[in-house]
Amino acid sequence: MTLVIIIGCGAIGAMTAYELSQVQGLQITVIDKQPPAQAATGAALGVMMGIISGKVKGRAWELRQTSIRRYETLITELEEITQGQIPFNRQGILKLCTESEELEKGQQLAEIRRSQGWQLEIWDADRLLSHCPHLSDRFYGAIYSPQDRQVDPTALTHALVTAAQGNGVTFQFGVHVEGLATNSGGRCLIQTNTGQLECDRLVIAAGLGSTELTKSLQKNIDIRPVLGQAVEYGGVSLGNQEFQPAITADDIHIVPRGRNYWVGSTVEFPTATGEIVADPRNLQVVKEKAIAICPALADGAIVKQWSGLRPRPEGQLAPIIGHLPGYDNILLATGHYRNGILLAPATAQAIRKAIA
Repeated sequence: MTLVIIIGCGAIGAMTAYELSQVQGLQITVIDKQPPAQAATGAALGVMMGIISGKVKGRAWELRQTSIRRYETLITELEEITQGQIPFNRQGILKLCTESEELEKGQQLAEIRRSQGWQLEIWDADRLLSHCPHLSDRFYGAIYSPQDRQVDPTALTHALVTAAQGNGVTFQFGVHVEGLATNSGGRCLIQTNTGQLECDRLVIAAGLGSTELTKSLQKNIDIRPVLGQAVEYGGVSLGNQEFQPAITADDIHIVPRGRNYWVGSTVEFPTATGEIVADPRNLQVVKEKAIAICPALADGAIVKQWSGLRPRPEGQLAPIIGHLPGYDNILLATGHYRNGILLAPATAQAIRKAIA
């Protein structure tokens, strides 16, 4: 058996564990200092902008379309295994446009997507308001992506853990990694607060924690935090309840959650001294923008407020997937910034290919 250890049990680590659990000859252990779906995963809104994104070629586009395809089978697969329900919005993403130029660019993107086998629809203002009467009438139109999705990141991660456990994966929580090394035989040595672990292959899926882990191997994988704040509105019923896509405009997402709505999120970078603290003024701007998009939100009550840190690579493109330079047996699956939930399936498949 090839021993594989994954550090980190957010969406990326859990997805990778489940993917690898389907490969014969692997003995897999996932370790994390926290319970599953904490940190960036626990704070994410789960909006997966794949087809509607502006990426049309290269690695960024391939990762997106690979993941979107996998999600169409994955959610049903996990629900059958776990006998539970994962909130998964199949009604697409609606991107609102305030200028005619945005619609023109959308039309060009729609033509590219059509040639790639995907679908986008261009809506004028009348069609937009007929489908979504709860929105402001200030929009010129919209781009509708019926094949993009939104998922509950926490429910997804817990389902992945359960499914992976059923395939023999071991999960150890409350395990803090204190350092990494390799021995003369090429095995990875992981020093933890509970003792030393050894493995043949190591996958680092620790988000912001990846930087310190790689430093112990004299490698500098620089990943920095970008804070995001979000809120949940309750007590409102918006538009046609039979058509509730995720809505995005002006970098704001409005995510249907039954009769509630998630709204977010801010993008807050560290100060010059490295401090990063949630600024209530930034969240207020998000709420004001959301109400300008959907005025009826003003009648709702805020039932929840939260924040989280996204892992953004410094000096290289997100995400970081592949071998740690100089180490054939250590793989990185980290630094996904704002697209961790979207890109988790493609990341897991890339790690599986590298190991198998």
